[in-house]
Amino acid sequence: MDQHLIPSEVIEHRIYLIRGQKVMLDFHLATLYGVSAKRLKEQVRRNLQRFPADFMFELSNNEYQVLRSQIATSKTGRGGRRYLPYAFTEQGVAMLSSVLRSDRAIQVNIAIMRAFVRLREIMSTHKDLARKLEELEKKYDKQFAIVFKAIRQLMVPPEPPPKRQIGFKVEEQQTYYRARRKQRQ
Repeated sequence: MDQHLIPSEVIEHRIYLIRGQKVMLDFHLATLYGVSAKRLKEQVRRNLQRFPADFMFELSNNEYQVLRSQIATSKTGRGGRRYLPYAFTEQGVAMLSSVLRSDRAIQVNIAIMRAFVRLREIMSTHKDLARKLEELEKKYDKQFAIVFKAIRQLMVPPEPPPKRQIGFKVEEQQTYYRARRKQRQ
């Protein structure tokens, strides 16, 4: 299997920050490995000694509810999940290739490890840029304060756009109350 079969952007978009750790969820990993989520969890349960708490943990119900709204998974009871997903840290993902034992698992793990490394590099570059900007602010006087402020605003990730409401507004209730008020007067 070609290691460029799975674009790194696909993997990077499936890495979440949960409990202060970068993790991937079991159902995303199962898709990447080409196995069912049930089989992946089955193999993990058979080899639990390989997955200590710093390699893998089960999401709490609250964490899952927050994530579910972000990644659009189906509701339970309608063909959706019945169990909370596992979150795998970078080390846990590395351990999965030894548990799944397939050529695809090895190649997918290589791609995932590269994605984790790339994210670490991006994070460190961002920190270096912030530190250098701070040094420049100290060095130059207030005439460049506006420029530094603009650069800092560009460094802040954009907020997601507000969700558009679905449906329509009923104005009949307002006219009903107005008519009742006129009758009383």
